[in-house]
Formats: sequence, C-alpha cells, structure tokens
Amino acid sequence: MTGPVEVAAVVADQPGVGRRPGAEALVPLDGRPLLAHALACLEASRSVTTVVVVADPDAEEATAKVVAGEGFAKVTAVVPGGPTRQASVALGLAALPPGPEFVAVHDAARPLAGPGLVDELLELLRVAGPSGPAGVVPGVPVTDTVRRVGKDGRSLGVVDRERLRVLQTPQLFVRAVLEEAHRRAARDGVEATDEAALVEWAGHRVRVVPGTVENLKVTTALELAVAEAIVGRRAARLAPRHTR
Repeated sequence: MTGPVEVAAVVADQPGVGRRPGAEALVPLDGRPLLAHALACLEASRSVTTVVVVADPDAEEATAKVVAGEGFAKVTAVVPGGPTRQASVALGLAALPPGPEFVAVHDAARPLAGPGLVDELLELLRVAGPSGPAGVVPGVPVTDTVRRVGKDGRSLGVVDRERLRVLQTPQLFVRAVLEEAHRRAARDGVEATDEAALVEWAGHRVRVVPGTVENLKVTTALELAVAEAIVGRRAARLAPRHTR
C-alpha cells in the first residue's frame, strides 16, 4: 500500500457522558484540561486528519470553548454524548466526515498517550493487510495477583495473569468494520465494554500490542496526582540543560 492514509478519530468523555467523579474531560492536569492533553496527542499525529469530540451534554459549550481556545485545527465537531460510552462513540462516528479509511477511538480520561501512538497502530494494521485483524489496540500486562471469588466471598482460585492484558486507548480499527459493528449492536441491543469487544462480537479479529504504563486512565485523585508527576518528568526531560 502506498500514499498517505488518513485516520479519523473520536474522543469521548467517559464513561458514557463522564459521570464518574474526577473523570470529566475538563478536570485540569498541569493547568490544562484532560481533554486538551488527549487532543494534543492526536493533533500531533501524522496520520490523524480529523477529530470529533463527544462531550458531556451538560458541558458541551464549555468543551467547545476549550477546543477553540487551544486552537485544535483537526477538530471538526463537538457533539453531545449519549447515555452510555458505546452510544457516545456511535454519535461521534456519525459526525465524522467521509474519507478516512481508519478510525481511532480515544478517551479524554487518557491524557498521556504519546503523539506517535496512532501512527504506530496504523502501521501495524496496514502491514497486516486485508487478511489481518480489523483492529489494533494497546494493552499492558496485569501485575497484581487476580483471584476468582464466589458470591459468598470464598476464593475460587488464582487466575493465570500471563495471558491477561489491561486494554488502553486510542484503539484503531478499519472504519467500515467498526461502523457496521455499532449498527449491529444497536439493532440487537448489545452493549460492549469497549470497541475492541464490540468488533470481536461482530466476528472480526483484534490484535493486542504492548502499551505503556504511562498511558494511564485518570479517574481518581490519586491517578491525577500520578499523571501530574509524569507530565512534570516529561517536561524536565525536554528542558534545556545549562552548563557552567
């Protein structure tokens, strides 16, 4: 495959329309909203050409002001979200302009994805070709011991964590496949935890590739503090060093 390949992106406040305390897209991180950090990663991507932001309906105007104030040129629309995350992503997909063959779905609650992540996922998906997976998603190993527990609290044994991964966003898919999966799910009343699960339910393969622990989800005050520390460390690495 030759020539430029365009990727559209949907960035959703989550879950659904951002009702989890501390996860709202406008919570500040290092002086900028979480949303601004998430969008900056996509703005710096070589392959992403258009972005739709799905906002909490109660914060749609404030979200639009953030986008305008930050000057994100790739954001083509800010639309209100639905009652669930899946419904919100479907609304974002519907607002995308035609053209891009691939679509990335990202969460405002993951502000620290690197600017090259979508480009890396795209390369993996393109190399696989038509016979390969319909999506590529980053994931990190589970490091804690995981046990199955019965309703009475009784331990039912340890789960083998070697094959377990915690999935992250952005997740990248063949656009036609993801859109069809959403249409089928809406018709059949199916609700999935994320787009990877939805695409798999629709009968397509999804590949999980290594993610990074720094691409954490910010949903609590502790996670926000960790994110602040990561931002500070990144800034220190980029700061010019003065020698005497």
